[in-house]
Amino acid sequence: MDRALVDALAHDLAAAGYAGGGVAARIGVHAADALARMVATPARRALGDATDALATIVRLLWLGDRAPAADLDAALPTVGLEGLAALGIVEIADDDAAPLLTIRPHAFRDVLGDGSWWIASDLDELSGVHPLREDHVLGVGGAARTLAAILPPVRATSALDLGSGCGIVSLHLARLADHVVATDLSERALALTRLTCALNGVDHVETRQGDLWAPVAGERFDLVASNPPFVITPRAEGVPAYEYRDGGRTGDALMQEVVEGLGAHLAPGGAARLLGNWESLAGAAGLDRVRAWLATGGVDGWVLERETLDVVRYAELWLRDGGTRPGDQDHAPLLTAWLDDFAARDVRSIGLGWVVAHARDEDAAAPRIRVERVGNALGLEHVGVHLADSLDVQERVAALDDADLRDVHLLVQADVTELRHLRPGASGPTVIELTQGGALGRTTPVDTAVAGLVGASDGELSVGAILDAIASLLDVDAEALSAEALPAVRELWIRGYLVERAAEPDAG
Repeated sequence: MDRALVDALAHDLAAAGYAGGGVAARIGVHAADALARMVATPARRALGDATDALATIVRLLWLGDRAPAADLDAALPTVGLEGLAALGIVEIADDDAAPLLTIRPHAFRDVLGDGSWWIASDLDELSGVHPLREDHVLGVGGAARTLAAILPPVRATSALDLGSGCGIVSLHLARLADHVVATDLSERALALTRLTCALNGVDHVETRQGDLWAPVAGERFDLVASNPPFVITPRAEGVPAYEYRDGGRTGDALMQEVVEGLGAHLAPGGAARLLGNWESLAGAAGLDRVRAWLATGGVDGWVLERETLDVVRYAELWLRDGGTRPGDQDHAPLLTAWLDDFAARDVRSIGLGWVVAHARDEDAAAPRIRVERVGNALGLEHVGVHLADSLDVQERVAALDDADLRDVHLLVQADVTELRHLRPGASGPTVIELTQGGALGRTTPVDTAVAGLVGASDGELSVGAILDAIASLLDVDAEALSAEALPAVRELWIRGYLVERAAEPDAG
């Protein structure tokens, strides 16, 4: 890759105002929203026959349309048409050029602030490619955004992007770490990672080709992030194996290999954030299976299952992702192959979610592992900070026995609301739910006593004092109430409904 040509292209894109806000201003908010939904017609309509630089660039590098050679030379005068061809971005034919890649602006927000990058990836459905090529390199999708959002707000010396794809997560890691290693089985993906990093002036990302942990054998990292090719795909003739999502293993064996390898690749104090899928088999729940993988890997872990799909819906999801839809000639035989594969292994459902892991303290007797179903209605704003804070609370809570917990002063978070469900004419609620407006947006059912404790948690009284007052009000045994309520208090504190009151400053 000619870095001078890449720098020239970046200069031209910036000069033309080729950024998310600039494109939205040029084509209109509604057309820009449609582009995010992979619908190109409103953008093409808004651009019409315009030949200004921004219109030409949007057509070529976002929509994937051919463009006249003269228009491209005018729109990108520094790199020029020949430079684009030398970089492998276009193919010149007579008096016009056809795009070979997309380069799209991507606005982001993380713990360090806001910014914008250009991301190189393969032509896709928006560009009229249907179905996708098997070595397709995906652009910025929902999974990549999610992985970036759950990264911990830490500084690191070294970081690993396991399965880099187009390089978007490598860019996020580069904001946190002094050196990033980006690995992928696909050399095509690594080439696009290098192009993406170079376009954005990021020089401390090193790329290595190989399968999963092989390129970093014997190495340890302070931070590991991975959106691995975890999609469970039948190993059957005629079933496309897309490199960006299918790691070539049977069932969820790839996810198992990634999780079990964490202990050998996390530096002391190191952290990992993974996305993944896992199967629930007859007699073996998916979350329990992931718990066992973490234990085998010897790391502390927290598994958050966001969604569970039955085998039919799972197969339909990934057939559609690959460009095969109901009514297409290949849809029925491919769906049959997926369902036959699940039936042969007695798969009942598939979980989709996150794995949060940390290197285990050498003095700990065994890994500390938590599994949780959190549902799909999650906000991603500052979720990485919430996960990191919750991990700290888990450590704090684990160190407290019940007597210690009763002495703690807690505050209810401002985003917590309470909902009571009553049957008509009933004197009291049949269901009480506490809901978070932030964090992971959980809704948690509680009983009357715990709801009363949360409502009274203003930091003034200790947990024990509040529970004793509630026991007196309800005319129940205080010791029994405390024993019943404290596990729920622990859980609400871990989930972020409650926070510990800051210690009073030392008067001396």
